Amino acid sequence: MKNAGLAAEGAAASSTLAASAIAQNRIDMTIVSSWPRDFPGLGTGAQRLAKKIHGTSDGRINVKYFASGERVRAFDVFDEVASGNAPAYHSADYYWKGKHAAWAYFTTVPFGLTTSEISAWINHLGGQQLWDKLGVEFGLKCLPAGNTGAQMGGWFNKEINSADDLKDLKIRIPGLGGDVMSKLGSSPISLPDGQIYENLVSGSIDATEWVGPWNDYAMKFYEAAKYYY
Repeated sequence: MKNAGLAAEGAAASSTLAASAIAQNRIDMTIVSSWPRDFPGLGTGAQRLAKKIHGTSDGRINVKYFASGERVRAFDVFDEVASGNAPAYHSADYYWKGKHAAWAYFTTVPFGLTTSEISAWINHLGGQQLWDKLGVEFGLKCLPAGNTGAQMGGWFNKEINSADDLKDLKIRIPGLGGDVMSKLGSSPISLPDGQIYENLVSGSIDATEWVGPWNDYAMKFYEAAKYYY
């Protein structure tokens, strides 16, 4: 149901740096993320980014990485950076659609661009300039920092044979995909990854989308739902 844009990984940084750190020719940089520590793909990719920043700067940029819940909650990373409390976050920008609808286009659009297509758009066809225009409204400079590729429609606790089967369905799905499901009669819900499995098992939600077979296997959704579309 979704082609991933920057798929569940986008990073943004504000320009706030401690004057004392710069004076010592060293920059202390904090990255807050929406992913659990060591979470396959998303969390490990964010941690790899933090290490690369430190390494490529020969240690001049001292990076402290905080996984979801270690400093702020998963969905609070945007406000943490926009307010100046942290220099950078690693997350999926479609989570901020409620702040401005345009954020959704810099993660994923249902049936939208493939991995290579969104990379071309960002780097060569004006996408970065539009992202910059949006980010400056919130004091952010945004950059791509990962791509999970095409995403699946999700895991469902009941068989879907027609659009009518989507009516009254409680599904965890953010961004524009959630808007599409809402127009089909479903009730879209945003949940951070750490809460999806338990809500699916308890019946608080009927379905969830996440990423794809590799990440979904790590989340053990196959234990919680019967149908995968």
